[in-house]
Amino acid sequence: MAEGKTFAHKPKVPIVMSTPENLEVLFEDNHIIAVNKRSSDIVQGDITNDRTLDNVIREYLRVKYSKPGEAWLGTIHRIDRPVSGVILYAKTSKALSRMMKAFKNREVAKTYWAVVKGTPPEQQGHVVNWLKKNQERNKSYAHSGPGDGRKESELKYQILGKGDHYTFVEVQPKTGRHHQIRVTLASLDCPIKGDIKYGARRTNDNASIHLHARRIEFIHPTRREVIRIIAPPPEDNLWDKMLELSEKVQQSGSDLSPGQ
Repeated sequence: MAEGKTFAHKPKVPIVMSTPENLEVLFEDNHIIAVNKRSSDIVQGDITNDRTLDNVIREYLRVKYSKPGEAWLGTIHRIDRPVSGVILYAKTSKALSRMMKAFKNREVAKTYWAVVKGTPPEQQGHVVNWLKKNQERNKSYAHSGPGDGRKESELKYQILGKGDHYTFVEVQPKTGRHHQIRVTLASLDCPIKGDIKYGARRTNDNASIHLHARRIEFIHPTRREVIRIIAPPPEDNLWDKMLELSEKVQQSGSDLSPGQ
């Protein structure tokens, strides 16, 4: 781990962050770039002063296209630091405004994978709750009904399979609330592996949590065609099991497809 890197919980193993040299680009054209975020990457700057992912991508683009100055890049959406997976950035202002509008109008289909302790109450579930964020603690709390400062939250989930110690869940958030998947699964007594903020008993050695942004699907902002991007999960025995289970579910035709 590079000197000066700060995490909410000190990693027990060396941490590899994305750099312009090791950046995993999943999709790129003149308007959009999608990368596979590592769980160590930070999307939004904070008190740690760690290099943000957008700055890494700017440098990657500057070198790739031999730009004389810094490449322009717009942040479309965000993913929590300990979470891995696909994240989109805009390379043009037109793409940024159109994609942000698509997110606001819930026209972007996102699919996450989660490894949790415990088992959700249904094989396929639909959860609507109200979340309230505590700014000082950087934590959200789930409530069964509306109230002061609470925002409506909605997601669907499907159990892909079970192991000896964990359950493998696919999640499709319909809203984009703060820590939405993390707090909602915890409210079902199914905390995500490694997520001690929301009830896990211990951290992961690399300070990640077992939540991965697996897939994103949207209408391209200029070409008006459907773009579907899939992010390989980190190298890990549990993620390998998730890949195996997902393939079986797809072959059986019982997967929770976007918009279902």
